[in-house]
Amino acid sequence: MAFNPDFSSTLSLLFAAAVLAQWLLRAWLASRQVRHVARHRAEVPAAFAQRISLAAHQKAADYTLAKARIALIEMTLGAVVLLAWTLLGGLDALNQWLLELMGTGLWQQLALLAGFALISGLVELPLSLYQTFVLEQRFGFNQMTLRLWLTDAIKSTAMGTAIGLPLAALILWLMGSAGDLWWLWAWAVWTAFNLLLMWIFPTFIAPLFNKFEPLAEGTLKERVSALMQRCGFTAKGLFVMDGSRRSAHANAYFTGFGHSKRVVFFDTLLKQLDADEVEAVLAHELGHFKHRHILKRMLLMFAASLAGFALLGWLSQQLWFYLGLGVRPGLDLALGHGGIGAGNEAVALLLFLLAVPVFSFFVTPLFSALSRRDEFEADAYAMQQASGAHLASALLKLYEDNASTLTPDPWYVGFYYSHPPALARLARMPSPT
Repeated sequence: MAFNPDFSSTLSLLFAAAVLAQWLLRAWLASRQVRHVARHRAEVPAAFAQRISLAAHQKAADYTLAKARIALIEMTLGAVVLLAWTLLGGLDALNQWLLELMGTGLWQQLALLAGFALISGLVELPLSLYQTFVLEQRFGFNQMTLRLWLTDAIKSTAMGTAIGLPLAALILWLMGSAGDLWWLWAWAVWTAFNLLLMWIFPTFIAPLFNKFEPLAEGTLKERVSALMQRCGFTAKGLFVMDGSRRSAHANAYFTGFGHSKRVVFFDTLLKQLDADEVEAVLAHELGHFKHRHILKRMLLMFAASLAGFALLGWLSQQLWFYLGLGVRPGLDLALGHGGIGAGNEAVALLLFLLAVPVFSFFVTPLFSALSRRDEFEADAYAMQQASGAHLASALLKLYEDNASTLTPDPWYVGFYYSHPPALARLARMPSPT
């Protein structure tokens, strides 16, 4: 089919409209959250009045308001940068400069990916530093030193380079050399990579950033082991992570795949909760395992990525896709035997990664609702295997210690929250002990 320039103009208008609509919706939701939290700041909700102090409630409100204001700056910057990369020609300029400097080929395309990542990281750096060393510091959560932050940044960059560049090179090679069904082979590589990463992460990657020590012998380990046994869950080990090196926030999680599964407790969690409460929190996490939530999310992710690769396979051959998003593909290559995508694989990949989140953002409420449903199911399972009152007590402590607001805006919750708000969760549980 002959190229129709109207297609590229339509895409440009549609993309710009979607970026604006996303920003307006996010700003509206953020303003609702700010107003709702501020309106209820002066008084602890009646359901929590006996357990949460006014000072803790107001700290959570102030923390939420501060994060919302930063989020507004972040979303505005993100929209501007997105338009700069696409419709305003930033990605095209970077690509053309690298073509003049290096010529065509795989190395130029890898340089384009690396340059894009570097520039994006530098743009996001000031806000990231502010969030860590000003916002989190102000509310007493940041435990990270500048030296540790730099060490983490160096390690992350080195690991991203060592793992990401070979993977990117393989996918770019498949895009250019594996024929019309390259996207199917690329999806298989991507899926295998993610499964491999899940398997090696606990043993080889996570220890580069944190220390993991076996959970000490004693009552807690006995109770946790007994709980896992009656729930039919086996793990390679129970570990305590030094999360307090970076943050005062508390958490617990499962990690790994197959026989490499681990249960990890933040040291901050063990300091904040007693043994009954830790057992209840772990029972909740085991509820996700019992209901196969993690497996279902993995399958959903793999299905979505398959659809994404198939869509990219088609879009990469459409000239209007490039022109509509502000990039001039190499027309000498586009008109050759390799098709429009030939020689532009990295450009197509970056444009796709920039454009798709703009449109997929509008289905966020659906996935948030599914996640909240899973959390309710995990809570119900936890109350069957441990004490519901202790689970409620643990949640209240975590809400307080993490400065999570007890009065979020309902629309904001419906759109974003992956976990039900405190009032909705505790309404289904016995009164805390």
